[in-house]
Amino acid sequence: MPVDRQATSALSASAVALLLCAAGVMMFLPPLVDETVLSVPRSVLFGLVIAASLLLHFVFLGIAAQREGRSVTRWLSLAVLMPVIGSVVALVLLAWFENEARAAAAAMLHG
Repeated sequence: MPVDRQATSALSASAVALLLCAAGVMMFLPPLVDETVLSVPRSVLFGLVIAASLLLHFVFLGIAAQREGRSVTRWLSLAVLMPVIGSVVALVLLAWFENEARAAAAAMLHG
């Protein structure tokens, strides 16, 4: 695993995008659904927020996997086929793998 191309920023951006998607979805759940669907522009806005943030989440997750030298297809498949749980698991595991690689690199430097 290449340690020089760290994926921290991509993992952070992916997590923020997933949280933004969750916030958009929450607008369509009770008790906020009545206010959201009364206004067509508000419904469209939150629909676009969900679509854009979910797409960005997948893009940043793929970038993080690539920077860690992992299979982009496998990680994106996990996130797509298991919608919420798969995305969270992918984020946590990729962050853990990056920390392990960083610790291994530090151990090699310090002998």
